[in-house]
Amino acid sequence: MRVAEPGEGVLDNIDNIDESVESVAPADSALPLDWRGFAEWVSPHLGVLSALAVRQVGSTDAEDVVQEVLVRAWQRHSTYQPDRGSPRAWLVGVLLGQARRHRVRRRPRTVASDVSADGRGSLSPADRVDVERAVGALPRRQREVITLYYLADLGVAEVGQVLGISAGSVKSHLHDARANLRTALEER
Repeated sequence: MRVAEPGEGVLDNIDNIDESVESVAPADSALPLDWRGFAEWVSPHLGVLSALAVRQVGSTDAEDVVQEVLVRAWQRHSTYQPDRGSPRAWLVGVLLGQARRHRVRRRPRTVASDVSADGRGSLSPADRVDVERAVGALPRRQREVITLYYLADLGVAEVGQVLGISAGSVKSHLHDARANLRTALEER
């Protein structure tokens, strides 16, 4: 799957969606309802959201989940608090929630990511499969921390905010996950 560049994919037809956006716009938002400003705000994060969605729900459903994330983020944009984290961290949190809901609605399936956050693969296909298996074998929390830190490119504090854990816990999980990955990949 090719990761959408900012301005591509789900935001391609921005001029044609004003009416549908108004129908889902938050009714009691204290912020001005400016769809174009919102689109510019989320555009730099679409590549990461798309790559993370592929990893969470598979390439078949990733675009639908990203669209659901954008609608939900638009509806709840007034809840974003800049002092609590970056827009990327907030959007990734929304995406993780939507992905969880999506998986509840559908049967879980194994998902192998074939792209990095920038849309380019850096490993050979065989190495990528080995890394994916090793990451998949990690305990859930270690897998989440590794995914958010490396794929979503969130900082330690932002990962902690998204997962609701302290920065120290994030560092501990990263350390343990790296050690587990090193061991698993050396054994191959």
